[in-house]
Amino acid sequence: MTFRNELREIVHYRNAYLLAFSAAMGSIFYGWDIGLIGGIIAMSSFQESFGVDKLSTSAKADFNGNIVSILQGGCFFGALSMGYFSGKFGRKPCLIASGVIYIVGSAIQAIAGLGSSAATGLSVLYFSRFLGGIGVGMVSALVPSYVSECTPRKIRGRCTGMIQFANNIGIMLSFWVNYSAVLNIAPTDMQWRIPFIVQIVPGALFTFAMLFQPESPRWLVEKGRYPQAANTLAFVARISPEDPAVLVTLDEIKEEFEGKDKLSLWQQFRGMGASPVIANRCFIPALVMFFQQWTGTNAINYFSPEIFTGLGITGTSSTLFATGIYGVVKVISVGLVLMFAVESFGRKKCLIVGGIGQGLTMLWIGGYSSIHPSGPIVPASYVSLVAVYLYAVFYCVGWGPVPWVISAEVAPNHLRTVSLSIAIGVNWLFSFTISKITPIMLDKITYGTFLIFGLMCIIMAAWAYIFFPETAGHALEDIHFLFEQDVIVRALQDAPLGRLFIGKKRALSVEELKMEMEVNVDQKSIKEDSGKAFDDGGASSVAPI
Repeated sequence: MTFRNELREIVHYRNAYLLAFSAAMGSIFYGWDIGLIGGIIAMSSFQESFGVDKLSTSAKADFNGNIVSILQGGCFFGALSMGYFSGKFGRKPCLIASGVIYIVGSAIQAIAGLGSSAATGLSVLYFSRFLGGIGVGMVSALVPSYVSECTPRKIRGRCTGMIQFANNIGIMLSFWVNYSAVLNIAPTDMQWRIPFIVQIVPGALFTFAMLFQPESPRWLVEKGRYPQAANTLAFVARISPEDPAVLVTLDEIKEEFEGKDKLSLWQQFRGMGASPVIANRCFIPALVMFFQQWTGTNAINYFSPEIFTGLGITGTSSTLFATGIYGVVKVISVGLVLMFAVESFGRKKCLIVGGIGQGLTMLWIGGYSSIHPSGPIVPASYVSLVAVYLYAVFYCVGWGPVPWVISAEVAPNHLRTVSLSIAIGVNWLFSFTISKITPIMLDKITYGTFLIFGLMCIIMAAWAYIFFPETAGHALEDIHFLFEQDVIVRALQDAPLGRLFIGKKRALSVEELKMEMEVNVDQKSIKEDSGKAFDDGGASSVAPI
């Protein structure tokens, strides 16, 4: 697709893109903290305010892990809570609530330690970061499902991938806020308080923007509010609520929820194991989120100043500048991927290329660190610095944005919220784990840290190659066909050179499977076995939104 056609498509679906961007702004929360806290804990003014400068090296590493990971603890519980609250109250109200909680947590972080001892101030800082983490966890669990449920399938991958784009914007902006604070503010407590104050701004913008966005059409259908659901579908596609495409989509959503709209939270958990196909579809979101964390991205995001110092860059302002460039690289990379690759190149190829690229760059950084652990910059140091930036590029190609897209689209409609809540909970659990252990790993096994992450990247690229079928271009209500039979054959069939491994074997296309099921299986059996019903009159000739 040409750049002109891309712009034409953006203009046509501008309501959907605005909705996606408004919701994805919530990911700026997490990105902002990722970039913010790593720079703040490196500031001498912050260390003096809380007595960190007097700690031993091992105690300081433990403190750094605690102050970073406490937010992930709040995120874990915030994400899990959305399985219940978003199903009961709706996606939109819960998203607005998450913004309010984040704002309150950020405000308390900014005043931690005022008029109190260092120990009391540190307790307040821990509490406020945990509280802010609850808001971040809520929004991270809701935004993928909200965006995927609202946007047309033609642009669903790009819209859902905006979550990672917004995350990287937050990382980049906070990197430069820290850099500016170090350069322009005297090393008093205001040097680290102002960055905390500034992070209130994205929370306020997100909360305000969400006031003007509609509720998820699939949640509305689940609650029997069909006219409102039709209005939302029409709004994002910029067509009439009476348009045949809206009516066909509405009917497909109704069929998907038929008999399942009264399920309790416990019944939804049990429903995740109703069949091997459904269990696999509900397991994949958690797996890709687990993989995303083990790429090591947050190890670099949170502790990039320390990592750049280890590669030979000295001075707080210099390391923060290098970190700021890292943020810019990530924003540009993920923007280009969303514009040109995630829909046309496909999810699967992005994961494979991204995983291999990240693995090789991590292995290079680990190898360099093993033979040149410290000291002045040498020619190989520049190659390692480039490797860090290339790592960011490859992360943005695959395992940055694509897991969010996959998590939002592979789970069944009636189980999507609970499946995503678990997946995001897994994401935060291992984000917490890696944030806690990374400074210890860097201190104890040094270069081995990067070798572990590099090998994990190669493993996840192999998983995507062998086990994951391409989902781009399919309606949410048709995704289940990709997992019905011959999943590995279909996955290899979709992989580059994959047909060399399967010979003459071929998996049936989605269209062939739909026709086969319509002919050979009665309507009741379809509803029970796959959660997908078809009208007796056959498939409509009108394409859904």
